Order: sequence, then C-alpha cells, then structure tokens
Amino acid sequence: QVQLVESGGGLVQAGGSLSLSCAASGRTFISSTVVGWFRQAPGKEREFVAAIRWSSGITYHADSVKGRFTISRDNAKNTVYLQMNSLKPEDTAVYYCAARGGNMLLTGRYDYDYWGQGTQVYVSS
Repeated sequence: QVQLVESGGGLVQAGGSLSLSCAASGRTFISSTVVGWFRQAPGKEREFVAAIRWSSGITYHADSVKGRFTISRDNAKNTVYLQMNSLKPEDTAVYYCAARGGNMLLTGRYDYDYWGQGTQVYVSS
C-alpha cells in the first residue's frame, strides 16, 4: 500500500506560480508506476492534469495546461512535482496526486488506484 501526500497549495494572483509536491510513503514508487495529477473545481468533475512514467520520466500534459504546467520527479526523494506557471483563475481547484501500476500514461480518474487527500490552489484575478 502506498500513501500519497500532497503539499504546496495556496493562494496566488493570476500570472503567478506555485509548485506542488507529491511524496510517497509506506512504499516507494517502483519502476512500473505512473503518477498523475488531477484537479477538481467546485461543482465540476475531477479532471486530468498531467502524468509521468516513473521509470523513464516520460510525461503527458492535458491541453489546458500544456506550456504552463510541468510534471517532474525526483527519484532520490521519491517525490513527484507539478510546477504551475502563468496561473489563471480557472486553475482554481483542489489538486490531487494519484498513482497506478504499469507504464501507460492514462488520463481517467478510475484508472488510478491510490490517491492523496488533495491540496487547495486558489488563483485570484
């Protein structure tokens, strides 16, 4: 069983930046793991943001964040990051880290088995 803990959320003005972290405990990320970031705004469905293949570092980003957000990993720290730049008010949401076994960079929320508790990001206009 792996536990995921997100951190780094907060309040930022539009155009600003935030960096989120997702640390694994209980069990380290193994080579055949994909870690993803999702977000959920009030009254909306949870949506995919980005994912990274732990073994190779290959990434995939949703079109809505491409060019602004970057997912990355630090193997030594067993941590995945989401660097968010040029933030917009519509990026306001609770951001969740999730993990799944295998190597496919899937985007559906039900494709992921492990979830963190989420961290709130609020972007003011």
